[in-house]
Amino acid sequence: MQVRRDVRLADLTTLAVGGSIDRLVEVSEAAELVAAVREADEAGRPLLLLGGGSNVVAPDEGWPGDVVLVRSRGIQRDGDALVVAAGHDWDALVAYTVENDLAGMEALSGIPGSTGATPIQNVGAYGQEVAQTITGVRVYDRAEKSERTLAPAECGFAYRDSRLKREPGRFVVLDVTFALDASADSRPVGYAELARTLGVEVGETAPLADVRAAVLGLRRGKGMVLDPADPDSRSAGSFFTNPIVPAARAVDGCPSWPAGDGHVKLSAAWLVQAAGFGRGTRQGNVGTSSRHSLALTTEPGATAAELLQFADRIVGAVREQFGVTLVPEPTTVRP
Repeated sequence: MQVRRDVRLADLTTLAVGGSIDRLVEVSEAAELVAAVREADEAGRPLLLLGGGSNVVAPDEGWPGDVVLVRSRGIQRDGDALVVAAGHDWDALVAYTVENDLAGMEALSGIPGSTGATPIQNVGAYGQEVAQTITGVRVYDRAEKSERTLAPAECGFAYRDSRLKREPGRFVVLDVTFALDASADSRPVGYAELARTLGVEVGETAPLADVRAAVLGLRRGKGMVLDPADPDSRSAGSFFTNPIVPAARAVDGCPSWPAGDGHVKLSAAWLVQAAGFGRGTRQGNVGTSSRHSLALTTEPGATAAELLQFADRIVGAVREQFGVTLVPEPTTVRP
């Protein structure tokens, strides 16, 4: 394990905010990760785990304990199943599945971050969620001080949510097992925008490579593919989840989709824009992306405080105008 003390959280997160780290520990395999977590717990030092840092608003005050940077890598294949190390780059994994004719996560192309973070957030996009392919999540349980594998039912997956997220800090993801389909064609396309781009109907399939290329094109057009030359990609992707409300409380004019049990899912992007925060709205060093109102971006010199203040303004405006409360998608870290 490598230990450093000269790093800021801003250097490790895609939003590029956050102060100094007391102690940075970089691990490259699951055993090192467990050892680093145990050491911090036994010493009573505050612990923060980071993968790609793409879904985190880090504190300006920095971190007064250990930040464990998860850099484990590796894909083990057993037929159509893959066991993937927590630190493995997510988009590299998706590219691997497409190149090897394994269907099930092609619509999740271009999402930044590490594989171990995906079950926590139940990452999803363009009609797919990781919960649709996960068969097991191997974790270190800090409460029980032991390793175990959580079955999908134990993970409590929901829209952009899971038990791992609802019990923050308890479970340290070591690796994730996925069950995919041996096929050169995608799973049925479940998102209208993607279907139109591919020239197919919703529910039809398309070649895996075509789906990946289409998704990357759509995401890049919205500034949601990480690119140092693209200031719009200096973000955490979509900053708010699409709110789910009773169908009777649907907002006139707002795009919505059935969400089961008499509820609908509203377009957070539409609500943000309609509340007066269209693309390119700025406040100091933060604001909405010039290409997508749902992505909040930072400029050099931005702080977490001003980003969260701007986000709070959006939440307040949407609540006042539409009676809907937006929920941030990134995790706001408190020291």
